[in-house]
Amino acid sequence: MLRDGLSGEVLLARSLLSATQDDLAALLREVHQALPVPIAGVISDGQHSIRQAVKAALPGVPHQLCHFHYLREAAKPVYEADRHAKKELKKAVRGVRPIERHIEGRTDPKAEAVQAYCLAVRSALTDDGRPPLCASGLQLHARLSTIQASIERVAEKRGFRGSSPVCTR
Repeated sequence: MLRDGLSGEVLLARSLLSATQDDLAALLREVHQALPVPIAGVISDGQHSIRQAVKAALPGVPHQLCHFHYLREAAKPVYEADRHAKKELKKAVRGVRPIERHIEGRTDPKAEAVQAYCLAVRSALTDDGRPPLCASGLQLHARLSTIQASIERVAEKRGFRGSSPVCTR
């Protein structure tokens, strides 16, 4: 599909059996000849065959990656580091299920509070961001830190000193 970048209007849409350079160049030439205005530039996902087709069919017309694809490529190292950090954070809180089993069937206020904290941890673990704009590892760290701070406040009110008896950093 070829679309005008400013208006969003579809200029040409065809189903192709393959997306080779020659097939794409033919489509670009067809649109170029049909347009009453010159093509000022091309934005695409950067696929090699598209790059080559633009070069062949529209010599001298600038071509760039779309913002999303460019940002995704630029953010890959950060994404990988964030993903590794998230994996390590998940390792640190693997003990949620045994805690839940330990209080299973209890309905006293302490057990309900512990169940609520376990649910908060589970919720934080399963919520993934949308890379590259949302770093899910940083988001998980922030959420777990908030849960940890809450547990520490409760522990302090109950007279515990230092780290809470339930969680460790």
